[in-house]
Amino acid sequence: MKTVCVFCGSNSGKGSAHLLAAQKLAKELATKNLSLVYGGGNIGIMGELANTALNYNVKVTGVIPQTLVDREAALHEVSELIIVDTMHERKAKMSELSDAFIAMSGGIGTLEELFEVWTWKQLGIHSKPIGLLNTDGYFNKLVDFLNESVEKEFMRREVLEMLIVDDDSSRLLDRLSELFKDKNPANNFDLI
Repeated sequence: MKTVCVFCGSNSGKGSAHLLAAQKLAKELATKNLSLVYGGGNIGIMGELANTALNYNVKVTGVIPQTLVDREAALHEVSELIIVDTMHERKAKMSELSDAFIAMSGGIGTLEELFEVWTWKQLGIHSKPIGLLNTDGYFNKLVDFLNESVEKEFMRREVLEMLIVDDDSSRLLDRLSELFKDKNPANNFDLI
């Protein structure tokens, strides 16, 4: 696993826990020698994650639609800024460039991105690992709802288990890396 796509909010959230989690994840990406792909924004958790990652010399690729660049929401200092026409192109490009996905705290855009790549995995469009960084219990009610969906037989347990939930970014990255190796044995140099 070389590149992680992170979906996260353009708002900072209440309190400092979510910004601190972005800083910690950025540091862990640097420690584990991983690159970052994200939505290209310069504000909120997105901006904090990217700026901190850049401070740790992480390669940061932002993917952003022209309409958001026009609103002066892009972080131009990233290693590479890819400007696309639509949100659909943005998500497809982010997916193409990444080996794994993490959703951090955010709003409906973050959830939409998470659920789309999760649906793609369920449909066999990709086999990349997907994680949910549950900072300060932010996703507890969502995880409860997802478990209820399994209990009420609207979702299979194995689909739920495709989503790795953890509250620690280092541990989450390690878990995603192990899944990536298991699904991509050619990339598992320990087997050689």
